[in-house]
Amino acid sequence: MFDKIDKSYITDTISSLMAIDSPSSFCDKAIEFIGNEAKKLGYGFDITKKGCGVITVKGRETGKKVGLAAHTDTLGLMVRSIESNGSLNFTKIGGPQLPTLDGEYCRIYTRDGRTYTGTVLSKSPSSHVYPDAGRERNESSMYIRLDEQVKSADDVKKLGISVGDIVAYDPKTVITPSGFIKSRFLDDKASVACIISALKEMKENGLKPRYDTNIFITVYEEVGHGGAPMGEGLDEMLAVDMGCIGLDLSCSEYDVSICAKDGGGPYDYQMVSRLRELAEKNKLDYVIDIYPFYGSDVGAMLRAGHDVRGALIGPGIHASHGMERTHINSLIQTIKLILLYLDAQ
Repeated sequence: MFDKIDKSYITDTISSLMAIDSPSSFCDKAIEFIGNEAKKLGYGFDITKKGCGVITVKGRETGKKVGLAAHTDTLGLMVRSIESNGSLNFTKIGGPQLPTLDGEYCRIYTRDGRTYTGTVLSKSPSSHVYPDAGRERNESSMYIRLDEQVKSADDVKKLGISVGDIVAYDPKTVITPSGFIKSRFLDDKASVACIISALKEMKENGLKPRYDTNIFITVYEEVGHGGAPMGEGLDEMLAVDMGCIGLDLSCSEYDVSICAKDGGGPYDYQMVSRLRELAEKNKLDYVIDIYPFYGSDVGAMLRAGHDVRGALIGPGIHASHGMERTHINSLIQTIKLILLYLDAQ
């Protein structure tokens, strides 16, 4: 089933999404891109008051309504204060692994539409100067060096840079001949690409899901409340988000992960069992795992009080919130499980 999924479309979609900076709350351009892709494929698209994109897909039957969710918001930074020497202090958006950001290039977006470049650095950045150059990397020991001739806080303010400006750092996306996708923010733009690729497969093969389906592309998942409003009118919701790798987990960069339980508790037993049965019957490369330090859009939806069944799947991604990596096989397995879950025929 679905043996000819277009690998180039998957990687092209990921590359295009990665080229659009979208830390939480700063996702309008990413949502616009996703909406354009959905419309090209002939699907309905709308944007909620919160800025979430919603793709609507008509099903073959009535009697039930289902949802999918993935998030296009990423980790990032925000200007916290401006030092007297013109350097920028920052605060985290979401939970990036700060040691991995030391030396990364970044972009600062002002409220009046200007963009400046810079570098995230330790405040002891030189081995030839600072005896504590190997110090711990955290918000108080790091700063942003602007690529502008600034010598004071007033110089920075004259550029239009102010407290609260978004700072996005480079995803550094590389796709290798051996099928690996290396990039920041595969959590969760890889899953968004999987969903769009599944829609493409349905459209090109004249397929429809069994039931009417709403696909939510959320914009605040990394800060915990992205999926909170999205359960209204649905019977069940499937989040597509990254699968974790490490410690006693079974997932690899080649599998689709089915999450039985995360930091918010177990997912719906019947849905997890059905996903397992679909993966087993169709001989997918899959695992079932438990993620104790993890939350999803479905978790946010359930905490908001929606009476909806919920589950979570996603491609296996190594080194989450740092320099992430997955393999094209993991994405293909995820796309197949999405199509099987939707009962696309």
